[in-house]
Amino acid sequence: MPSPNLAANPAAFAYLETRRSAPAKLFTDPVPDAAELDRILTAALRVPDHGKLEPWRLIVLQGQDFSRLADLAEARARDLGGDAEKIAKGRGQYDLGRLAVVVISSPKASDKIPLTEQVLSSGALCMNLVHAATAAGWGASWLTGWPAHDPVFRAHAFACTEAETVAGIVHIATPPATLPPDRPRPDLARIVQRGLS
Repeated sequence: MPSPNLAANPAAFAYLETRRSAPAKLFTDPVPDAAELDRILTAALRVPDHGKLEPWRLIVLQGQDFSRLADLAEARARDLGGDAEKIAKGRGQYDLGRLAVVVISSPKASDKIPLTEQVLSSGALCMNLVHAATAAGWGASWLTGWPAHDPVFRAHAFACTEAETVAGIVHIATPPATLPPDRPRPDLARIVQRGLS
């Protein structure tokens, strides 16, 4: 039985029980327009942010941004001596991108708010962004890929400082009409401990 102080939202719960991402490589046009995206971003930013530090920043990618990033990823792969597979994986999501939001974890100096909580806030923002875009009727897929974890790439691509990392790149566009089969979900009996004894 739900709390007497808060009304249950069966539709929202049903969405959470069945939500899954489609592969971004299957997304097509159209994508949200500027007003739709602003609404999605506004909803997504209602995220746990202890201390109101806003320890993140967002970059919206569209159009030529993707070809620039694909070329940067390829150049970085070559600098690292990467083979054709590493190059293809580096270019992959950028070659096929239509619209994406890069969530940069940008921790702030604080004596009160631990770094871990600030980084987790960025992850929560990524998940909120997936939920907001999906609830608005769009496909959403949270990716990173090896270039996003490479300090040289992220410095050139997203002007990240040494303290900043890429929490996620959330692609938002039109999903396929038919989703691939769902993946197996975690077994509660295996991962949930009920109590400390």
